[in-house]
Amino acid sequence: MTNRSMNDYLSPAVRSIPPSAIRKFFDLVEGSKDVISLGVGEPDFVTPALVREECVRALERGRTTYTPNAGLPELREEIANYLYNQFQVKYEPANEVLVTVGGSEAIDLALRALVTEGDEILIPVPCYISYSPITSLGGGVPVEIETFAKDGFKLTAEGLKSKITPRSKVLVVCYPNNPTGGIMTYEDWLPIAKIVEEHDLIVISDEIYAELTYDNKHVSFASLPGMKDRTLLVSGFSKAFAMTGWRMGYVCGHPELIAAMTKIHQYTIMCAPILGQIAAIESLRNGLEEKDRMMESYNRRRRMIVQGLREIGLPCHEPNGAFYAFPSIAETGLSSEEFAHRLLAEAKVVTVPGSAFGLGGEGFIRCSYATSVIQLQEALTRMERFIRAIR
Repeated sequence: MTNRSMNDYLSPAVRSIPPSAIRKFFDLVEGSKDVISLGVGEPDFVTPALVREECVRALERGRTTYTPNAGLPELREEIANYLYNQFQVKYEPANEVLVTVGGSEAIDLALRALVTEGDEILIPVPCYISYSPITSLGGGVPVEIETFAKDGFKLTAEGLKSKITPRSKVLVVCYPNNPTGGIMTYEDWLPIAKIVEEHDLIVISDEIYAELTYDNKHVSFASLPGMKDRTLLVSGFSKAFAMTGWRMGYVCGHPELIAAMTKIHQYTIMCAPILGQIAAIESLRNGLEEKDRMMESYNRRRRMIVQGLREIGLPCHEPNGAFYAFPSIAETGLSSEEFAHRLLAEAKVVTVPGSAFGLGGEGFIRCSYATSVIQLQEALTRMERFIRAIR
């Protein structure tokens, strides 16, 4: 045995990537009692009974086999019908839809299929934490585009143009946005689409929160004129359908891009689990009313937490999508990580430091309102006491 440490055997790309800032923070919660969590991006609803029951019946019938690599044909057809009916984007189930293990695998496949060493991947921030590390693992260069509360955390044409170079290849967007709750309207997207076409970019559009919009209907980037073939639409069942643990996602796009992603999927995953696919079919066929009921509950909680945060002295822009509020804590004089750590230690409320989500996140915290009204009310009471104590 050599004297080298095991770390020396690791890929330099892996060594250079820090652990998830969110997971690192949540490790501190282990063993804590009487803690209220506003940190987890997971519905507090269980998967609806009709979906669970259909899976029990399928299991009793012995449906425990592999499926086609791209997913059950009937699921791909249901996904295509759903996207057309809900968001007016038409995909061919046979060659433009790939079922994945959560939306996270779809993002990984998309970036691995597209990134060549040195390519620049444009990423509006604050954003979901995985985009930059996956880009780096593939040899790409993540380029952050800061968005601002004064703009509702929207991606602007000026912000996008300022970061484009001859090496720009892919734009990754996530609207409704995690962590800010920001959305993009049709009018917001039009100048972005023009720039995408002018600079010959491919867009990975993470639309996992598409159903969770409140004052405006979600606009899929792929629905804009000329953008369907340039867009890989990523989504799944975790958030709107309360199916996080089933790990069911999908990606839709040009047949050549989907074929390339399917090759990687074949060698790494084979196929998504069959029971998860059966659950997804049932959700799309018979679970839309349950989805809408959960959506109405999130909207009531959204209004409550935003008003509550503002009343206790934390300015908060209006989150029109997802299930997160992103209040500013800058006036407290604490960094977002200091604020979150002290809030946990002194008030036993879990939030996520905004700095975990990239450039522009500092000075904010993410508060998930995917928890009960009673818990939200108690969390706001504790936060108010904490803020009074530190001022």
